[in-house]
Formats: sequence, C-alpha cells, structure tokens
Amino acid sequence: MPPPHPADVTRILARVRAGEAEAERELLPLIYEELRGVARGQLARERRNHTLQATALLHEAWMKLGSLDAAVPQDRAHFMAIAARTMRQILVDHARGKKAEKRGSGWDKVTLDIAIDQLQQDELDLVALDETLQQLAQQDPRKARVVELRFFGGLSMNEIAEVLGVSVRTAEGDWYMARAWLRKALTD
Repeated sequence: MPPPHPADVTRILARVRAGEAEAERELLPLIYEELRGVARGQLARERRNHTLQATALLHEAWMKLGSLDAAVPQDRAHFMAIAARTMRQILVDHARGKKAEKRGSGWDKVTLDIAIDQLQQDELDLVALDETLQQLAQQDPRKARVVELRFFGGLSMNEIAEVLGVSVRTAEGDWYMARAWLRKALTD
C-alpha cells in the first residue's frame, strides 16, 4: 500500500482541528503503515530479543497520543514528529525499566555514530542516548530536535526543515553538528 499523500493527512488534521469527530477516526487507518514503519525502524536499533514488537509500540504510542485536542499538528510531518517522540519516550521508559530490573548487567554501550552509520547493530543503549540528547537539548534545543526527528522519526531533511521552520541547509548543518557533539559526548 503506497504511503498517504501528505496533503490528505493535512486535510484530515484540519478537520480534526475543526472538531469533526469522524476525522480523527480516519487518521489512524490512513497513516497506520507509515507509523508502523517508524516503529519498526526504532525497534531495528534495539537488541534482537526486545520484548516490544512494532505493532505493540505503535498501539501504545497511539494510546499515549490520545485524543488530538488543542495541540493538533498542522501537517503530516508535524504529526509524524510527535508520534516519533512518543515512541522514543516509550522505548526509553521500557529500557529504563529493563535496566532497573537488571541493575545494569549485560548492557553494552553503543555510540550514536555506530547507531546512525549502522542501523542494524544488535543493541543500542537508549537510556544513555536519551540522557545525552537531553544534555544537548539544554545547550541547543533545535539541534536536539533535529536528531530526534531524523534518528527516531525517520523524517527527511526537507520534513525536518518544515517542522522546525528553518531552511534545509540549516537542518542539515544542525544534523551534522549534533551528530559530532553526541558522538563526542557518548565516547567520553
């Protein structure tokens, strides 16, 4: 099934903002496969024996997104960014819970550089990445948001630029600088 046209999603989101109850019910079926792809992509970075499956991650994220009320995204890219952030939070919470259970045993740190360059690695320490990403957000929130949208959301540079209201060149520069900063922070 081909991905939905961004304009279709944007039109449905406009109807949701206008208060049409039926529009919200139309949204999930329209973008379900795309969201599932984002979930699969995030889980591909996890250890092989991860207990969450892409469908479960997607459904939990959808439930957390809840009713799209006052903060209805303006367009498809914005919606995907919010969904990606929600999935990231679920995975980080899950990783923290597992890490607390194990008291840190058996975890290998994986640098962001390896995670980005080789998305098929066995494990990624999401807790360490999340903590480091939060440090970056304190110093430069936009660069942290670019990493979140690109790495966790799988958005293109054009979509990231649109979500953040910057040029594609600025988004690419932020991505480059954020990767370098995170690489250094995770290896120190």
